Amino acid sequence: MKKLPGLTAGIKDKLIQQALERKLRQAAAPGGQAPARPAEKKAEIPEEHYRFHLHPGYQQLRIINDGAKRLGVKNPFFKLHESTAGADTRIGGREFINYASYNYLSMSGDPVVIAAAKAAIDRYGTSVSASRVVSGERPVHRQLEQEIAALYGVDDAVTFVSGHATNVSTIGYLFGPRDLVLHDELIHNSVLQGIQLSGARRLPFPHNDWEALDTILNEQRHQFERVLIVLEGIYSMDGDYPDLPRFIEIKQRHRAFLMVDEAHSLGVMGARGFGIREHFGVAGSDVDIWMGTLSKTLAGCGGYIAGETALIEHLKFLAPGFLYSVGMPPGVAAASLAALQRMKELPERVAALQARGRYFLEQAKMAGIDTGMSAGLAVVPAIVGSSLKATRLSARLFELGISVQPILYPAVPEKSARLRFFISCEHTEEQLRHTATLLRAEM
Repeated sequence: MKKLPGLTAGIKDKLIQQALERKLRQAAAPGGQAPARPAEKKAEIPEEHYRFHLHPGYQQLRIINDGAKRLGVKNPFFKLHESTAGADTRIGGREFINYASYNYLSMSGDPVVIAAAKAAIDRYGTSVSASRVVSGERPVHRQLEQEIAALYGVDDAVTFVSGHATNVSTIGYLFGPRDLVLHDELIHNSVLQGIQLSGARRLPFPHNDWEALDTILNEQRHQFERVLIVLEGIYSMDGDYPDLPRFIEIKQRHRAFLMVDEAHSLGVMGARGFGIREHFGVAGSDVDIWMGTLSKTLAGCGGYIAGETALIEHLKFLAPGFLYSVGMPPGVAAASLAALQRMKELPERVAALQARGRYFLEQAKMAGIDTGMSAGLAVVPAIVGSSLKATRLSARLFELGISVQPILYPAVPEKSARLRFFISCEHTEEQLRHTATLLRAEM
C-alpha cells in the first residue's frame, strides 16, 4: 500500500480498516455495490442543555427565592444607596446607620480624594481606552504603584482593574499542574478560582493553624516543584488574623512562596494602617506576594500585587488578567492614590477605626452576641445559627434604621450564618452602643 505522508500510525490503521470494510460490503452485496447504510437516529438534546432558565444553578436559586417568599422573607440584597455609604447612608429616602460598606477610613467621600478623581478625569478622560501595555499607560498608574511598593518596602507593584481578578490571574498564571497551593480553609473565593485555573493541586489547612501547615509540608513538599501558601491579613467573614511570623518561618524553612491577601487589613492594622506587616513588624521582603484591593480603604476599585521586580515585571508582560485588560480608569487610580496619601497624613483615622472596632466588639459581647473569632479590627460578625434567622434579623434591624447585611450559606456554613458589621472610623460610640442594644433585643 502507498505510504500516506503526514498521518499518525493510528489514523493510518483506521483508514486501512475502513477500506477493508468497504470492500467486504461490496463483495457481499448483489452486483458488487455497497448497501446503503441506515440513517443514524440522532439523540434528542435535553432542553436543560440549551435553556438558561433550566440551568441547575438558576433552578437552585429559584428554589431558595420561592422558599423565602413563602416564609415572608424579603430579598436582603441589592439595596439601593442614595448617598456616600460611610458610617451613615441613605436608602429609599431614609437615613440609616450603615455597617454594610468597606469604607473603613471614610476615604470614599473625602473631599481631597474626590477632587483628585475629578482632576484626573479632566486631564485624562474617563477611560484610558486600551490595555496599559498597548497605549493605556498614564502617569497616575505608575505613581499609585510606586506608592504601594513604598508602603510595603518592596521593589515594585502592579494594579489590576478587579480585586477578584487580581488573585485569579496571578495564581492562575504563576502556578501549574506540577505545583501545590496550600491555603487557609477560610480563604476568599478569588484564591480558589485562581488555583482551579492554574491546575495546581490544592490543599486547605485548618484556619490559622500553622502547625498543621508545617505537618502537611513535611509530608508533601518534595512531591512538587513550586509551593504557594496563601493567607489573608484579616479574614473578611470572621474578623481575625493569622500569626504571620509563624507562617513566614515555615515558608522559609520549606522553600515555599507566601502570599498574603490584605484586602481587609490595609488601613485597618498597624499604627499607621500599613497592614499586617506593620502590625507584626516584619520586613516587606519576608512575604513573596503582597496582594490587596483598592475598593476598601483606598476608595477606588481594583487590586494590586506588590513584591520583587522579577514578580512584577513577569505579571505586567505576561499575566492575561493584566496584559489583555484595559487599564484602570484615571479617576479610579487617582482616587486610590489620594486615599493612600491621606491615610499616611491622617493616622488619627486609623486610631479611631481601631478604637471603634474594639468598642463595638466589647458592646456586642456584653450583649451576649456570639462574635466568633473577631479581633475587633473593623469586621465583627454576629453569628445567629441559620440563614433564615440571619435574613429575618437583618430585615428587622433595617426597619429600625440599621443597615447590616446577612451572610448566608454557602458563603459560610449554615450553622454559622451571621450578620457582618463593618466598622468605620466615623461611627460614634453612641451609634455602636445603640446598635448592640437593638441587636440583643431582636435576637
